[in-house]
Amino acid sequence: MADASPKFRPPDLLPPAPAAAADLSVAHDGLAFWQYMAAGSVAGLVEHTAMFPVDTLKTRIQAHSVPCHPPPGLRHALRSLLRVDGIRGLYRGIGAMGLGAGPAHAAYFSIYEVSKRLLLTEEHPNNPAAHAAAGVLATVASDAVFTPMDTVKQRLQLGSSPYNGVTDCVQRVVREEGLRAFYASYRTTVLMNAPFTAVHFATYEAAKRALVELSPESADDERLIVHATAGAAAGALAAAVTTPLDVVKTQLQCQGVCGCARFSTSSMNEVIHSIIKRDGYAGLMRGWKPRMLFHAPAAAICWSTYEACKSFLKDLNNRNASP
Repeated sequence: MADASPKFRPPDLLPPAPAAAADLSVAHDGLAFWQYMAAGSVAGLVEHTAMFPVDTLKTRIQAHSVPCHPPPGLRHALRSLLRVDGIRGLYRGIGAMGLGAGPAHAAYFSIYEVSKRLLLTEEHPNNPAAHAAAGVLATVASDAVFTPMDTVKQRLQLGSSPYNGVTDCVQRVVREEGLRAFYASYRTTVLMNAPFTAVHFATYEAAKRALVELSPESADDERLIVHATAGAAAGALAAAVTTPLDVVKTQLQCQGVCGCARFSTSSMNEVIHSIIKRDGYAGLMRGWKPRMLFHAPAAAICWSTYEACKSFLKDLNNRNASP
């Protein structure tokens, strides 16, 4: 994720006194932290709901592990899914996504704002390293919230999934594999999202500056089109770069289900070697097309929704503050 708050200024980011650094009621950019959490939660739900069918296709392609059979392409995966499961198959597991995405995005944005406030200094109010560090801290926390439901979501998305819904999946995983199964991919997820965040931040800020410089009269930094375009570019590039780790994550989360390979440990090296042995190095890039098709518009939707929610909450605050 990138910093899409153009009005942040040093006085807003720095506490007037050391004691205020831990005061979560202090408003940034006219908003309180709970409002950032609310805006982030709405943005996450809108983003993942809109792009869920693409995510389902990505999961099925990446989880494919039939020996001597190449993984299905995007068109083949879509035709096969529609033929067997119909339109409803594209949205299987969306309940698990809803339970995880909202709280995870709320955690991301709130921790990002707190971390950024503590890491930025008056001398370097726009330090990219501080923004990146804040993003990584937010990613570690949000992944801890989302990973269990992401595991449930991906298992439900598989073709011929043996589970009858979110509750059935959770109960059977706990009974058959234990609670650790929900976090089998957590380390890989964090290792994937840390560089994803770094690439996303750098690309987003560069694209946003380029758009403003290209047409300073019309491409105002405040306009949603700037956030959407820069977010799409950042999401696509970051998704492509981190696809191999996403393949490993999907294999760990879906292991032992619907014919997917099972691994003796949660070691990334074991999964990587298994993929290379079975599919060659190309197997590590499996699903890169739907992954990019997911993250490019997803980032645009997420940041546009987030900024729209912020604007709504700012107007609401102003109306409430008016005599």
